[in-house]
Amino acid sequence: MRFPLPSTGTLVLAVAALMAGCSSTSEDKTAAMSPNRIYADAKDEVNAGAYDKAIPLFEKLEGRAAGTPLAQQAQLEKAYAQFKSNDHAAALATLDRFMKQHPASPALDYALYLKGIINFNDNLGLMGFIARQDLSERDQKAAKESFESFKELASRFPDSKYTADARARMTYIVNSLAQYEVHVARYYYTRGAYVAAVNRAQNAISDYQNVPALEEALFILMRSYEALGMPQLAADSRRVMEKSYPNSEYLSRGSKSPQDPWWKFW
Repeated sequence: MRFPLPSTGTLVLAVAALMAGCSSTSEDKTAAMSPNRIYADAKDEVNAGAYDKAIPLFEKLEGRAAGTPLAQQAQLEKAYAQFKSNDHAAALATLDRFMKQHPASPALDYALYLKGIINFNDNLGLMGFIARQDLSERDQKAAKESFESFKELASRFPDSKYTADARARMTYIVNSLAQYEVHVARYYYTRGAYVAAVNRAQNAISDYQNVPALEEALFILMRSYEALGMPQLAADSRRVMEKSYPNSEYLSRGSKSPQDPWWKFW
C-alpha cells in the first residue's frame, strides 16, 4: 500500500514550525540577567517552595559567576534545594563536589552539616515516617554516614554555630546504632536463633558504652544463654545486669509465661 507524499509547501511549513519550537524551548531567559538577579529569582523560587525551578537557576548562576563567592553560594543552595526536592543522591553529590573544589571555604562547616542532615533524614524516609518507625529499625548505613559528617564538623569546627546541633544528633545516632543491634538480637531471639541473638547482643555491648540499649542487650544475652543450656554464662550475664541495672524491669518481665513473652511489651 502506498501513502501520498506531502506537498513541498507542507514540508516547508512543518520544518519551519519545528525550528520555531526548538528555538522557543532552547531560549535562555537568564541570558540578559545579571548574576545577582539570577540569585534573587532563585531565592524567590526557594521561598515559594518551588525547588524544581530554583535548581536550574542555581546551576546557571554557578556557571555565570564561576570563581566568585556567589558561585559557591549557588552550589550550596542548589544542594539544599535538591535535598528539599527529595533528590538526596544529587544533593550529596553536589556537596561532595563543593568540598572537593573548595576545601578552604568558610562555608565548609555548613556543607558538612547539610551532608549530615541529608543522611540523617534519608535514614528516616517517607515509609518510616508513615509507619512511625524508629531509626533503630532500619538499615544504618545512612546513620553512620551522617555521624561521620557531624563528627568531622565537630572536630574541625568546634565553634561553628552548627556544631551544638550536630553533637546532639551524634548522641541520637549512637543510641540508634546500639538499639539497632538490640533490635536484631531481639528478632533472632524471638525466632529461636539463640546463637545469632548472642552475637548481636554482644556486638552492642562491646561496641557501645553508656547507652540505654545495653540494658536490653544484657537481658537478651542472659535469656539466650538460658535457652542454649549454658547456665554459667547466663548467671554471669545476670550478675552484670543486676550490678549495672539494679532496678531493671526487664528481669521481672522475663518471668512472664511463654504465652505472654517479654518482647510483646512493645
